[in-house]
Amino acid sequence: MKMNQESVTKKLEKVLNKLMDLGDAKSTVTGLKQVGQQLFMRDFSMEFWDWPQGVGLYGLQRYNTEQTPIYEDYVKNWYNARIAWDIIPNVNTTAPLLTLVDYIDENAEYKELCLKWLQEINENFPKTKEGILQHMTSNATGDGVFLNEGEIWIDTLFMVVLFLQKMAKKMNDDTLEEEALYQVLEHIKYLYNPKEGLFYHGWTFNDNSNFGGVYWCRGNSWFTLGIVDIIEQLDASKIAIKHYLTEILRNQVERLVTLQTPSGLWPTVLTNPDAYEEVSGSAAIAAGILKGVRLGLLDEKYRTHGIKAITAILEEIDDEGTVLKVSAGTGMGMDEQHYLNIAVSPIAYGQSLTAIALIEALHHC
Repeated sequence: MKMNQESVTKKLEKVLNKLMDLGDAKSTVTGLKQVGQQLFMRDFSMEFWDWPQGVGLYGLQRYNTEQTPIYEDYVKNWYNARIAWDIIPNVNTTAPLLTLVDYIDENAEYKELCLKWLQEINENFPKTKEGILQHMTSNATGDGVFLNEGEIWIDTLFMVVLFLQKMAKKMNDDTLEEEALYQVLEHIKYLYNPKEGLFYHGWTFNDNSNFGGVYWCRGNSWFTLGIVDIIEQLDASKIAIKHYLTEILRNQVERLVTLQTPSGLWPTVLTNPDAYEEVSGSAAIAAGILKGVRLGLLDEKYRTHGIKAITAILEEIDDEGTVLKVSAGTGMGMDEQHYLNIAVSPIAYGQSLTAIALIEALHHC
């Protein structure tokens, strides 16, 4: 499909409308082929309060114009229906607050919730050695947590650290911003491989290893997409940290474009050309690349790679707006096969990451 304003907008609105109407999670999961993994119903609709919904809201809120008030209305109604829920705080359940921050100046309840959650993160979220946020997540039923003791995951940068920085900017809190940036630096320290220019999924202090040492597509995409938003919010005075983070981004993107498949997508295991192509990670990578080019963080030559990815992603959106080739929730793996076994299905964050990519693509048509 040719990429132009009309074709991208048409697909984008179908994707967003489908996101708002993914249906009942139970009906989606029923019959889904499970290959050696545990499926989490929270991944499959907008019914829950967890990271898939948080990423979904982040996508919906970005497409907020005078011509499209339906999407912002949906976001606010989603919050209003759930603000009184008794949510168990963890890394992934923080993600819905990422968008809520943008509305705290107009709603006292929103602000109170964000401040309460911020206090919880600062005082009660477990940390590993060196004070790094431990990747604590919801359990399968949502009534408890997996502590993942001693573990840090690349996902945390997007799910929590971006929220910390946004709150720091809202509150003019330099100390909080420094904490957010410290978390970024520590995750880079343990998860980035400068030899490869890529990020591992996680690190464990239990045996000082990167688990299976796998370069997972969506894991890398959390950095590509998230770090551009983090850099964008930095004050002009943050010269050294901006330079450092930009160089890491450039090195990663330089490597990523060598791993882009002929179709324009990326494989779910980046360094395995025989791994299946995965759209959600490809979309986040494309969004990060194109926004990085637009902000002047990345060389103009990378625009063609971002557009190639967008063109491929457009082909993976069906007539109803369902995004195809999206892998389900992915726990930490000890080998490549773990990632290759992940089931593929229409999922909330697949819709939203695709939407984020298409919204950014509108700046490049």
